[in-house]
Amino acid sequence: MSLDLFSHLANPVERLELAPGAVLWRHRLEAEAATLLAELPTLLTQAPLRHMQTPGGFSMSVAMSNCGTLGWVTDRKGYRYSPTDPLDGSAWPPMPSSWRQAAVDAAREAGFAGFAPDACLINRYAPGAKMALHQDKDEADLNLPIVSFSFGLPACFLFGGLARGDKAQRILLEHGDVLVWGGPARLRWHGIQPIQPGQHPLTGACRLNLTFRCAASRPEPGP
Repeated sequence: MSLDLFSHLANPVERLELAPGAVLWRHRLEAEAATLLAELPTLLTQAPLRHMQTPGGFSMSVAMSNCGTLGWVTDRKGYRYSPTDPLDGSAWPPMPSSWRQAAVDAAREAGFAGFAPDACLINRYAPGAKMALHQDKDEADLNLPIVSFSFGLPACFLFGGLARGDKAQRILLEHGDVLVWGGPARLRWHGIQPIQPGQHPLTGACRLNLTFRCAASRPEPGP
């Protein structure tokens, strides 16, 4: 474990190596959180949050939307990426450049140079909302990382192994934390336990999660 300290933050940034290919930075975006989240209302006006339906007919407890050239959707037809919002057929709103740059920087520092996200999943977890253990396998290249930003209420992140039944680590994700996993860790099972009630001064009674993916694209060429 290594520590990176930045005196301008209320809390120090701490880098944790969770596994080969998986890095967590605690408080990395704490100072920038208000500025980054100021982009959200405009995006959600164009593509409102909604509780998507799983192929099995269940309504997800997490409210979701997307930005970028592709968006992740689920319904009776299955899990997939789509260039258009199924609510109205319009293109997803563009990914804010500040979000994209923060994700690219984190991926590079985790060892994934050239990360070029074309999809950002916007997830709102109200108290009681959860995400069952799953693998993310709808992307074109399953070596490229996933980059996750956490804001607002804390969450217990379950980080399992490559098999469904492997014991999962329980990792507390707090406001401003950034998690990157790819390469040998890319297909680890993971999920979120039910969010506990609370209030956060920036997000209110919820957790907001931004998850960046390379859904269809390949890495950008290096310098």
